Amino acid sequence: MNLLLKLLPLALFAALAGFLAKGLTLDPAELPSPLIDKPAPGIVVAQLPRSPDQSIDDEFNSEALRGQVWVLNVWASWCGPCVQEHPYLVSLAQQRDLPLVGLNYKDQPGDAQQWLARLGDPFTYLLDDRRGDVGLDWGVYGVPETFIIDHQGRVRYKHVGPVDEAALLEQLIPIIDDLQKEAG
Repeated sequence: MNLLLKLLPLALFAALAGFLAKGLTLDPAELPSPLIDKPAPGIVVAQLPRSPDQSIDDEFNSEALRGQVWVLNVWASWCGPCVQEHPYLVSLAQQRDLPLVGLNYKDQPGDAQQWLARLGDPFTYLLDDRRGDVGLDWGVYGVPETFIIDHQGRVRYKHVGPVDEAALLEQLIPIIDDLQKEAG
């Protein structure tokens, strides 16, 4: 009994070390989304003006995109990886005819406008989520995150982290093409 009590802390340490080792092998970019194959949360939010001297009073409603395949990209001007992925979003906008919705997450409009003026604006719609409410509805862990929504309004894919060339060519574009064919 005495030996068992002495070995108990060692056994607990070994179990904890095993869980930690397993956790270190997981890829954080493969965070599952409970939204996959479920209806996308509705978005009704103000659009951001494209420049400081432009005013937009329009509200964006994602219901207007029903019947189309579309992409939601969650980004912010303060996000370093968003700068890395931005050329690939510009490329996507040039290569495919689909709405690319930019959700500016927990950011200031002026900062977002300057960022897009400097790097280019690939977005069909530019949305203001400075409080993070829309991101919360979508289960956003951090920026950037990219979602593909099918013509029926279901989330079909989620990419966590910056989109790079491999993700664009091997994941996003094939999924978009398949969904657009399906939509007919």
